[in-house]
Amino acid sequence: MEESGVSIINQIAGFIQNGGVFMGVILVVWGFGVAISFERFRKLTKGFDVDGPSFMNEIQRYVLSNDIQGAIRVCSGTTAALPKVLKNGLKRANQGTEQIQNALDATALEIVPKVEMRLGYLQLIANILTLFGLLGTIQGLMNSFSALDSVDPAQKAEFLSKGISTAMNTTFLGLITAISIMVVHAILTSKSDKIVNEIDEFSVKLLDLLGTKDQADK
Repeated sequence: MEESGVSIINQIAGFIQNGGVFMGVILVVWGFGVAISFERFRKLTKGFDVDGPSFMNEIQRYVLSNDIQGAIRVCSGTTAALPKVLKNGLKRANQGTEQIQNALDATALEIVPKVEMRLGYLQLIANILTLFGLLGTIQGLMNSFSALDSVDPAQKAEFLSKGISTAMNTTFLGLITAISIMVVHAILTSKSDKIVNEIDEFSVKLLDLLGTKDQADK
């Protein structure tokens, strides 16, 4: 088992070495993408996300019980994005609808960019990885063809075949790393969209709830 592990490591090392200088560049860029992915995944799942419908039901119970301060305390007990937006709306519950709307909008404009932060970089990194893979292939082919003049005619086919095989390593690594980043980008974007959509939806519901309650009190 140990020898098999060493053999796999040696094959990977040989694969990277045969691909040329762009293999290292691709791995470095991919490393940045992975680091951003982990940071965004942690923020979007443990920092900004919350079960929107359940949370809104809890807020609704407090509001309908005329316990606005209780609803504010619930919002203060988490770092998620939706509670931060609703909290500022609840703080102006005794003011007019326009003031509540302004508070909700202002907080959303502050929170949403933080939710979507650096997601665009992942798409850029995926494109860069693909292009570096193709660039490495072109360089490998250019080196192979330029060196054919100094090779014995009987060895030209073998030499060219080896050169093309080496050049393809860069394309393969570039595509594999790009695909991995694209998949992660799609997952994180879906998560981000869910958070933003819940902010929009439940902000409107809170505004309607407070407006309805205010009319009932009158």
